[in-house]
Amino acid sequence: MEELEIKLKEEGKISRLTNKTFKFDERLGTGFFAANYFLKSRQIVENCAPNHIVTMQFFQRTDDAMACGIDEAIALIHTFAVHPEELEISALHDGNIIQAGEPVLKVKGKYENFGFLESMIDGILARRSSVATNVYWVMKELKGKDIFSMADRQDEYNTQIGDGYASYVAGIRKVSTDAQGLWWGGKGVGTMPHALIQVCGGDICKAADIYHATFPNEQVTALIDYNNDVITDSLKLAAHLGHTLRAVRVDTSKSLIDHYFDDKDTSMFDPHGVCKELIFALRKALDNNGFDYVKIIVSSSFNKDKIKEWIALGVPVDTYGVGTSFVNNMTVGFTGDLVELDGKDEAKEGRRNVPSTRLEKVPYPIY
Repeated sequence: MEELEIKLKEEGKISRLTNKTFKFDERLGTGFFAANYFLKSRQIVENCAPNHIVTMQFFQRTDDAMACGIDEAIALIHTFAVHPEELEISALHDGNIIQAGEPVLKVKGKYENFGFLESMIDGILARRSSVATNVYWVMKELKGKDIFSMADRQDEYNTQIGDGYASYVAGIRKVSTDAQGLWWGGKGVGTMPHALIQVCGGDICKAADIYHATFPNEQVTALIDYNNDVITDSLKLAAHLGHTLRAVRVDTSKSLIDHYFDDKDTSMFDPHGVCKELIFALRKALDNNGFDYVKIIVSSSFNKDKIKEWIALGVPVDTYGVGTSFVNNMTVGFTGDLVELDGKDEAKEGRRNVPSTRLEKVPYPIY
């Protein structure tokens, strides 16, 4: 998205992303991605029952969810529907909080002109809303703590752009890749991977030195679990770098127990991975040795429940890195239903045209 468009959207001077934002695969218009029975239905209606005006309504079944993908779905319709200017579209906005059964999008027009897009609209809304909802639920638990998205490595790379936008809608401002920031103007941020330490033969100080030599204007944030000895290596690195060290990131695998616990009784808790007992001990060690300025970042298997627990217990974490629970957790699934036929209620048993005062008419085109 262009910088001007971002600025206008943040100021509330435009209400939606536009068709220009999304780079759609042209095959979306040919039915390549459409469920085959929708294509058959379109052909049958065109041949045998054309020109009926229907209303298609999209909803989901999760309470306290965050809607996302609405602008993208509208842009899809405006790009690939037949005579999209004749369609009447009403919709919520990306970022709206929704409840189970609440319509987020209604499309009214000739079925043969847009019905074949149904499953693709469902998919867009489901994916974007699931990611936005997962992030939204985590953001509510953070109580002001910092967070960044590491979701780039948790799914196929083409998902990064849309997932990054959904994360942004829900409040994320730090992402790993430029792709995740494409639609909202963000850029990827990061420090050193384990690979850099490995190249240095496991020497965390050498890895930090060559990182800083390459990026001298940056403080160092170092992964600190390479040797599975987080406290020892953190103190060694802090003494080596001084105030050049900004933070240490603990990313201990759930299959490992840090060497800090080698001589300690762990019968009363689970010491595997990034456990709270390790983080409390790390913070105490840093503070006691004069490194209270060094921040602690944690990652590896964090979700809203674990973050909620840690926040409540006051675990001394400055920033949480979250990935898998954002994108590999489809919490919101959408359904599109025909609920009106030629101005009269007509729907399958169990469905109905749900009135909504929140839906807004969408102009065509969105430019």
